[in-house]
Amino acid sequence: MVDEKDLEQRLGDLRPYLAYPPTPNLVGAVRARLVTAPRRPWWSSFVIPRRLALAAAAVLIVIGGLLAIPQTRDTIAHWFGVKGVIVNTVPSLPAGPLGQSLRLGQRTTLAGAQAGARFQVLVPTDPSLGQPDEVYLNDTMPGGEVSFVYRTRPDLPTSSKTTVAILVMEIQGGVNKNFFGKMIGPDTTLTEVTVNGGPGYWIEGSPHVFFFTDAQGAVRDEDMRLATNTLLWQQGDRTLRIEGAATRAQALQIAASMQ
Repeated sequence: MVDEKDLEQRLGDLRPYLAYPPTPNLVGAVRARLVTAPRRPWWSSFVIPRRLALAAAAVLIVIGGLLAIPQTRDTIAHWFGVKGVIVNTVPSLPAGPLGQSLRLGQRTTLAGAQAGARFQVLVPTDPSLGQPDEVYLNDTMPGGEVSFVYRTRPDLPTSSKTTVAILVMEIQGGVNKNFFGKMIGPDTTLTEVTVNGGPGYWIEGSPHVFFFTDAQGAVRDEDMRLATNTLLWQQGDRTLRIEGAATRAQALQIAASMQ
Protein backbone atom coordinates (compact mmCIF):
# COMPACT_ATOMS: atom_id res chain seq x y z
CA MET A 1 0.00 0.00 0.00
CA VAL A 2 1.46 3.39 -1.01
CA ASP A 3 1.37 5.90 1.87
CA GLU A 4 0.48 9.57 1.39
CA LYS A 5 4.05 10.86 1.51
CA ASP A 6 5.28 8.26 -0.96
CA LEU A 7 2.35 8.97 -3.28
CA GLU A 8 3.15 12.68 -3.21
CA GLN A 9 6.76 11.94 -4.12
CA ARG A 10 5.74 9.65 -6.98
CA LEU A 11 3.27 12.18 -8.34
CA GLY A 12 6.05 14.74 -8.22
CA ASP A 13 8.22 12.38 -10.24
CA LEU A 14 5.53 12.35 -12.92
CA ARG A 15 5.71 16.13 -13.34
CA PRO A 16 8.15 16.06 -16.31
CA TYR A 17 5.71 13.87 -18.25
CA LEU A 18 2.64 16.09 -17.79
CA ALA A 19 2.18 19.33 -19.77
CA TYR A 20 0.15 21.79 -17.66
CA PRO A 21 -0.02 25.63 -17.88
CA PRO A 22 1.40 27.74 -15.01
CA THR A 23 -1.12 28.24 -12.20
CA PRO A 24 -1.42 31.63 -10.40
CA ASN A 25 -1.73 31.88 -6.63
CA LEU A 26 -5.46 31.41 -6.04
CA VAL A 27 -5.48 31.35 -2.23
CA GLY A 28 -6.89 34.87 -1.77
CA ALA A 29 -9.59 34.56 -4.41
CA VAL A 30 -10.70 31.15 -3.16
CA ARG A 31 -10.87 32.34 0.46
CA ALA A 32 -13.05 35.32 -0.57
CA ARG A 33 -15.43 33.11 -2.52
CA LEU A 34 -15.76 30.73 0.41
CA VAL A 35 -16.82 33.59 2.64
CA THR A 36 -19.33 35.15 0.23
CA ALA A 37 -20.62 32.07 -1.56
CA PRO A 38 -24.21 31.01 -0.72
CA ARG A 39 -24.77 27.72 1.10
CA ARG A 40 -25.00 24.85 -1.38
CA PRO A 41 -27.59 22.08 -1.03
CA TRP A 42 -26.30 18.94 0.68
CA TRP A 43 -26.77 16.78 -2.41
CA SER A 44 -24.51 18.97 -4.54
CA SER A 45 -21.43 17.50 -2.85
CA PHE A 46 -22.04 14.29 -4.76
CA VAL A 47 -21.84 16.04 -8.13
CA ILE A 48 -18.37 16.14 -9.68
CA PRO A 49 -17.57 19.67 -10.93
CA ARG A 50 -17.21 19.87 -14.68
CA ARG A 51 -13.69 21.35 -14.48
CA LEU A 52 -12.53 18.57 -12.14
CA ALA A 53 -13.97 15.93 -14.45
CA LEU A 54 -12.23 17.50 -17.45
CA ALA A 55 -8.93 17.72 -15.55
CA ALA A 56 -9.17 14.06 -14.50
CA ALA A 57 -9.94 13.05 -18.08
CA ALA A 58 -6.90 15.02 -19.30
CA VAL A 59 -4.63 13.28 -16.77
CA LEU A 60 -5.97 9.88 -17.82
CA ILE A 61 -5.35 10.71 -21.48
CA VAL A 62 -1.75 11.72 -20.73
CA ILE A 63 -1.09 8.63 -18.61
CA GLY A 64 -2.77 6.46 -21.25
CA GLY A 65 -0.37 7.85 -23.84
CA LEU A 66 2.57 7.19 -21.56
CA LEU A 67 1.44 3.63 -20.98
CA ALA A 68 1.68 3.03 -24.73
CA ILE A 69 5.47 3.39 -24.38
CA PRO A 70 6.89 0.14 -22.89
CA GLN A 71 9.76 1.76 -20.98
CA THR A 72 7.51 4.46 -19.50
CA ARG A 73 4.80 1.91 -18.70
CA ASP A 74 7.25 -0.16 -16.68
CA THR A 75 8.49 2.94 -14.85
CA ILE A 76 4.97 4.08 -13.92
CA ALA A 77 4.09 0.56 -12.79
CA HIS A 78 7.14 0.62 -10.53
CA TRP A 79 6.27 4.08 -9.12
CA PHE A 80 2.73 3.17 -8.16
CA GLY A 81 3.37 -0.42 -7.12
CA VAL A 82 0.57 -1.76 -9.31
CA LYS A 83 2.35 -4.35 -11.41
CA GLY A 84 -0.47 -6.71 -10.57
CA VAL A 85 -2.85 -4.36 -12.40
CA ILE A 86 -0.75 -2.88 -15.20
CA VAL A 87 0.43 -5.61 -17.56
CA ASN A 88 4.21 -5.72 -17.49
CA THR A 89 6.07 -8.23 -19.66
CA VAL A 90 8.95 -10.02 -17.94
CA PRO A 91 11.21 -12.73 -19.38
CA SER A 92 10.25 -15.33 -16.76
CA LEU A 93 9.30 -15.76 -13.13
CA PRO A 94 12.09 -16.63 -10.70
CA ALA A 95 12.19 -20.32 -9.95
CA GLY A 96 12.51 -21.76 -6.48
CA PRO A 97 15.10 -24.36 -5.46
CA LEU A 98 14.62 -27.71 -7.19
CA GLY A 99 14.90 -29.67 -3.97
CA GLN A 100 12.89 -27.38 -1.73
CA SER A 101 10.04 -29.89 -1.29
CA LEU A 102 12.15 -33.05 -1.00
CA ARG A 103 13.23 -32.71 2.68
CA LEU A 104 16.92 -32.93 1.87
CA GLY A 105 18.22 -30.75 4.69
CA GLN A 106 20.06 -27.46 4.23
CA ARG A 107 21.16 -26.25 0.83
CA THR A 108 24.94 -25.88 0.64
CA THR A 109 27.91 -26.19 -1.69
CA LEU A 110 29.97 -29.22 -2.59
CA ALA A 111 32.73 -27.98 -0.29
CA GLY A 112 30.19 -27.43 2.50
CA ALA A 113 28.80 -30.95 2.06
CA GLN A 114 32.28 -32.49 2.12
CA ALA A 115 33.12 -30.55 5.28
CA GLY A 116 29.85 -31.42 7.03
CA ALA A 117 29.66 -35.16 6.25
CA ARG A 118 31.68 -37.61 8.35
CA PHE A 119 32.58 -39.72 5.33
CA GLN A 120 34.29 -39.16 1.99
CA VAL A 121 31.65 -37.75 -0.33
CA LEU A 122 31.56 -39.32 -3.79
CA VAL A 123 30.49 -37.13 -6.71
CA PRO A 124 29.12 -38.28 -10.11
CA THR A 125 31.50 -37.40 -12.94
CA ASP A 126 29.31 -38.70 -15.77
CA PRO A 127 29.46 -36.02 -18.52
CA SER A 128 25.76 -36.53 -19.23
CA LEU A 129 25.07 -34.97 -15.81
CA GLY A 130 27.80 -32.40 -15.41
CA GLN A 131 27.80 -30.36 -12.22
CA PRO A 132 24.86 -30.75 -9.82
CA ASP A 133 22.34 -27.91 -9.88
CA GLU A 134 21.91 -28.04 -6.11
CA VAL A 135 23.72 -29.66 -3.17
CA TYR A 136 22.13 -30.42 0.21
CA LEU A 137 23.41 -31.61 3.57
CA ASN A 138 21.18 -33.23 6.19
CA ASP A 139 23.19 -33.11 9.42
CA THR A 140 20.41 -34.71 11.48
CA MET A 141 21.31 -38.07 9.95
CA PRO A 142 24.10 -39.87 11.88
CA GLY A 143 27.25 -39.28 9.85
CA GLY A 144 25.38 -36.84 7.60
CA GLU A 145 23.41 -37.27 4.39
CA VAL A 146 24.48 -35.59 1.14
CA SER A 147 22.21 -35.06 -1.85
CA PHE A 148 22.94 -33.90 -5.40
CA VAL A 149 19.99 -32.56 -7.39
CA TYR A 150 19.93 -32.38 -11.20
CA ARG A 151 17.33 -30.74 -13.41
CA THR A 152 16.38 -32.04 -16.88
CA ARG A 153 19.26 -33.28 -19.02
CA PRO A 154 19.28 -34.62 -22.58
CA ASP A 155 17.73 -38.11 -22.46
CA LEU A 156 16.91 -37.59 -18.76
CA PRO A 157 13.43 -36.10 -18.34
CA THR A 158 12.13 -34.88 -15.02
CA SER A 159 10.21 -37.26 -12.83
CA SER A 160 6.44 -37.07 -13.01
CA LYS A 161 5.99 -35.50 -9.56
CA THR A 162 8.80 -32.96 -9.44
CA THR A 163 11.05 -30.84 -11.66
CA VAL A 164 14.03 -33.03 -10.71
CA ALA A 165 15.54 -35.39 -13.28
CA ILE A 166 18.10 -37.18 -11.12
CA LEU A 167 18.62 -37.29 -7.36
CA VAL A 168 21.84 -38.83 -6.02
CA MET A 169 21.98 -39.39 -2.26
CA GLU A 170 24.58 -40.94 0.02
CA ILE A 171 24.67 -41.71 3.71
CA GLN A 172 27.04 -43.43 6.08
CA GLY A 173 25.77 -46.93 6.73
CA GLY A 174 25.00 -50.29 5.15
CA VAL A 175 22.15 -52.06 3.42
CA ASN A 176 21.09 -55.66 3.90
CA LYS A 177 19.18 -57.73 1.36
CA ASN A 178 16.97 -59.07 4.14
CA PHE A 179 15.54 -55.57 4.59
CA PHE A 180 13.98 -55.52 1.14
CA GLY A 181 11.08 -57.78 2.06
CA LYS A 182 9.62 -54.83 4.00
CA MET A 183 9.75 -52.39 1.09
CA ILE A 184 8.86 -54.30 -2.07
CA GLY A 185 5.17 -53.98 -2.91
CA PRO A 186 3.08 -55.66 -5.63
CA ASP A 187 3.89 -52.92 -8.19
CA THR A 188 7.64 -52.95 -7.53
CA THR A 189 10.31 -55.34 -8.80
CA LEU A 190 13.79 -55.92 -7.39
CA THR A 191 16.74 -57.02 -9.53
CA GLU A 192 20.19 -57.72 -8.12
CA VAL A 193 22.95 -56.00 -10.10
CA THR A 194 26.68 -55.43 -9.79
CA VAL A 195 27.70 -51.83 -9.08
CA ASN A 196 31.39 -50.94 -9.12
CA GLY A 197 32.33 -54.54 -8.37
CA GLY A 198 29.92 -54.94 -5.45
CA PRO A 199 26.28 -55.93 -4.95
CA GLY A 200 23.53 -53.49 -5.80
CA TYR A 201 19.80 -53.47 -6.33
CA TRP A 202 17.75 -52.03 -9.17
CA ILE A 203 14.26 -51.25 -7.85
CA GLU A 204 11.76 -50.61 -10.62
CA GLY A 205 8.26 -49.32 -9.99
CA SER A 206 7.21 -47.02 -7.17
CA PRO A 207 9.25 -47.79 -4.03
CA HIS A 208 8.56 -45.48 -1.12
CA VAL A 209 10.94 -46.52 1.64
CA PHE A 210 14.05 -48.60 2.27
CA PHE A 211 15.79 -49.80 5.42
CA PHE A 212 19.48 -49.52 6.27
CA THR A 213 21.89 -49.66 9.19
CA ASP A 214 23.13 -46.18 10.06
CA ALA A 215 26.58 -45.08 11.25
CA GLN A 216 25.64 -45.95 14.86
CA GLY A 217 24.44 -49.46 13.98
CA ALA A 218 20.73 -48.73 14.34
CA VAL A 219 18.23 -49.92 11.72
CA ARG A 220 16.51 -46.93 10.15
CA ASP A 221 14.04 -46.34 7.37
CA GLU A 222 14.50 -43.70 4.68
CA ASP A 223 11.92 -42.30 2.26
CA MET A 224 12.38 -42.52 -1.47
CA ARG A 225 12.03 -38.85 -2.39
CA LEU A 226 10.90 -39.22 -6.02
CA ALA A 227 9.16 -42.60 -5.76
CA THR A 228 10.59 -43.63 -9.14
CA ASN A 229 13.09 -46.23 -10.34
CA THR A 230 16.00 -46.45 -7.91
CA LEU A 231 19.49 -47.90 -7.98
CA LEU A 232 20.68 -48.71 -4.45
CA TRP A 233 24.09 -50.02 -3.45
CA GLN A 234 26.74 -50.05 -0.74
CA GLN A 235 30.25 -48.79 -1.43
CA GLY A 236 32.73 -48.91 1.44
CA ASP A 237 31.05 -47.41 4.51
CA ARG A 238 28.46 -45.58 2.44
CA THR A 239 25.04 -46.46 1.09
CA LEU A 240 24.22 -44.64 -2.15
CA ARG A 241 21.14 -44.39 -4.29
CA ILE A 242 20.14 -42.83 -7.59
CA GLU A 243 16.50 -41.90 -8.08
CA GLY A 244 14.82 -40.52 -11.17
CA ALA A 245 13.51 -41.31 -14.62
CA ALA A 246 16.81 -42.91 -15.70
CA THR A 247 16.90 -46.37 -17.21
CA ARG A 248 18.87 -49.10 -15.47
CA ALA A 249 21.74 -48.65 -17.94
CA GLN A 250 21.81 -44.91 -17.34
CA ALA A 251 21.74 -45.34 -13.56
CA LEU A 252 24.58 -47.88 -13.68
CA GLN A 253 26.59 -45.49 -15.86
CA ILE A 254 26.12 -42.66 -13.36
CA ALA A 255 27.04 -44.98 -10.45
CA ALA A 256 30.22 -46.10 -12.23
CA SER A 257 31.30 -42.45 -12.50
CA MET A 258 31.13 -41.80 -8.73
CA GLN A 259 34.51 -40.79 -7.38
